[in-house]
Amino acid sequence: MSTGTPGTGDFGRQLRELRTRAGLSQEALSHRSGVSVRALADLERGRARGPQRRTVGALAEALGLDERAAERLERAAAAGRPRPRTAAGPAADAPDAPHTLALPRDIQDFTARGPALARLLELAGAAADAREAGAAADPGEAGGTGEAGADAEAGEGRAAGGAGPGWPVVAVVAGQPGLGKTAFAVHAAHLLAPRFPDGQFALDLHGMDPEPATPRDVLGRLLRAAGVTDAAIPAGTDDRAGLWRSVVRDRRVLLLLDNAIDEDQVRPLLPGGGRSLTVVTSRHALAGLESVHRVDLALFRREEAVELLTRIIGADRVRSEAQAARDLADLCGHLPLAVRIAGQRLLGRPHERLAKLVARLAEESRRLDGLQAGGLRVRPAFALSYRQLRPEAQRFLRRASLAAGPDFSPGTGALLADLSHDEAAACAEELTDAGLLQSDPATEHYRFHDLLRLFAAERLAEEDTPEARDAALDRTARWMLRRATAAALRFDVDHHRDAPHGDPDPATAPADREEARAWLEGERAQWLAALRRAHETGHHRMVVDAAEAMHWFSDLNQHWELWVEVFRRSADAARALGSRREEAVHLNYLAWAHNMCVHDPQAALISADAALEAARETRDLLQTGWALGYGAGALQRLGRAAEALERCREAARCLAAHDSPQARLGELTVLNSLGGQLRQAGRAAEALEIHRRSEAICAAGIAGQSDELIGLYRAVARHHVGNDLAALGRWAEAEPPLRQALVHFEAAQMPAWSEPVRLDLGLVLSAMDHPEARETLLAARDGLIALRSPRQGEAATALGALDRATRR
Repeated sequence: MSTGTPGTGDFGRQLRELRTRAGLSQEALSHRSGVSVRALADLERGRARGPQRRTVGALAEALGLDERAAERLERAAAAGRPRPRTAAGPAADAPDAPHTLALPRDIQDFTARGPALARLLELAGAAADAREAGAAADPGEAGGTGEAGADAEAGEGRAAGGAGPGWPVVAVVAGQPGLGKTAFAVHAAHLLAPRFPDGQFALDLHGMDPEPATPRDVLGRLLRAAGVTDAAIPAGTDDRAGLWRSVVRDRRVLLLLDNAIDEDQVRPLLPGGGRSLTVVTSRHALAGLESVHRVDLALFRREEAVELLTRIIGADRVRSEAQAARDLADLCGHLPLAVRIAGQRLLGRPHERLAKLVARLAEESRRLDGLQAGGLRVRPAFALSYRQLRPEAQRFLRRASLAAGPDFSPGTGALLADLSHDEAAACAEELTDAGLLQSDPATEHYRFHDLLRLFAAERLAEEDTPEARDAALDRTARWMLRRATAAALRFDVDHHRDAPHGDPDPATAPADREEARAWLEGERAQWLAALRRAHETGHHRMVVDAAEAMHWFSDLNQHWELWVEVFRRSADAARALGSRREEAVHLNYLAWAHNMCVHDPQAALISADAALEAARETRDLLQTGWALGYGAGALQRLGRAAEALERCREAARCLAAHDSPQARLGELTVLNSLGGQLRQAGRAAEALEIHRRSEAICAAGIAGQSDELIGLYRAVARHHVGNDLAALGRWAEAEPPLRQALVHFEAAQMPAWSEPVRLDLGLVLSAMDHPEARETLLAARDGLIALRSPRQGEAATALGALDRATRR
């Protein structure tokens, strides 16, 4: 074994002399020691002067050094390390030495975020509990490939951090502008600082600036703050990253990297091992950053937003205008930045009432202007993210502000922005990653925060011409109405088995009724907006055709209040077209909607009378019969029972005189209604006879009508039969037809029909002291509440009576 004793100069010179005496090339020494050739070269050149003890040991063993020579080599390495282990080291290397990357000032009125803070505390505990044994298991350490900071490839594999012992913990706090990510991270860092006695370093990475900070420059600042002299800092980014990992490997350090732009900016800055905690904030998701923990910040709840206001302006002002404080929180969209700005503005105006600011912010056109207090402003916070988007994504964001409803699909965005579906989907993902849109967790839909929608609308007004805006709305309306019409025809008794006709994109059209139902439900805000647009721009034929196609589908969704608007617009459109026959049809649809969807019999009677006038003018017996029937239903609900019966009988005679399948269906409807009115008048036996007649017509069938449709009418008749028998006190006989009707309506997914049947069944079961009575009534009450049905009170009363009877 060699006992050579070269001089005690710097480490690189000693290593080179020892290797030469041993007759080894760098490649041979690398093979023996496990230290990379690149690392050896940098060590010998003096670019990395202080390898860790384990690396020195591996080199000494590979060189065959005796104990004394190995100790001299270790002393040379220790002298070159940025953090000396003796008290004689530089003051800058001490844990509490001053440096330029100290944590920013914390805020005294920090509010909420309890679960997120608890999560970071948990992660900090994981970092503090890391063991040296875990660090020794690091493949980069065992091989020495990252010790001197020269082997960037090996170090890159560790850069993302992890949760196990010996692995540094990395937490990413990402989200939309204004969530308070920086305030949260700074507050958490101050709370956690005592757990990291070897230093806390905070850097703004300027991710939203035109030129974000480069990893090379940031690493230079970190190394200087850690006590490394300028002369010892390597020139290259990879070498700086390796040296940084070496410096912090054995330290308990807290690193706050604020406002990151992307993964490539962050990766070189992350410690490779040891017991550090790194907190990264970004407006981008940084989804490609490996082995990190994610700390989600949500919008404030209303009470949290009010609490922040209270901490800023004082409890007395908030208490004296409690409702205004809640309204102000709502107008700020519970966005922490907006709430803070409102609070700071009020703090600077101690005599201004909260209600005054509420009134100003209530005007959408002035809201973003009102949300500023000195240098704090909402609009620039959004603009920073907007400027970084690709032009296509900017256009997508602007045009998406035109979408109706609380959310929209990429397809809607594609139409508005005049992009392909794939391009629009990519834009939506980019905007979500940038925190400018929020994705629905269950569907492929996206939504704005209220203030971001206002910002997008401002950009639209500024950057798009009125002609471009109108073209986008018209293009979207035409496409949506064509798709909605084709999808709704799937439910028409004469069309639903046919392939869709007129769909704007047959390749993506709903393939069956279930897909058509899903599309019509998921996109109802969009196709309703399209109907409005077509009506307002004079495309009356499109409006009438779309509403006509919706006729049968609307029966499945009677609880949708929008049918009043749909059929009011279609009746207006038919009038504008000069078609009195179509006007009668759509006025009848409107009477139905008033009766069944919004429970407004007075409006229903007005519409039915107008339909009756138009139908008689055009000598249309079918529409005359329907108008009489809808009018009879309205009169019954208004308590005008005698007039209702008279009009209902007239409707039945009118429809019986019309020889068509549609008239037979109308006759069934009127007969069922007539029987219901007789039952309510105390003439249940007559009602039962009429409803048995309806059952007989269904059993005989109607030419040209499907078994599915006739089955629906038979279920309606059975519902009435069950109620007739119940009114006669024949409870046991009433139960089977009610159960049959309920099964049919549930299978057809018709809650507006099934829930009233469930209530009637519950009433019968209750009268029979049946064990299922309470469960049935409870389900009926909940279902009727969801439908906003007037019968929800009846269900609640029945439940109360049943509970009182049970307690006796």
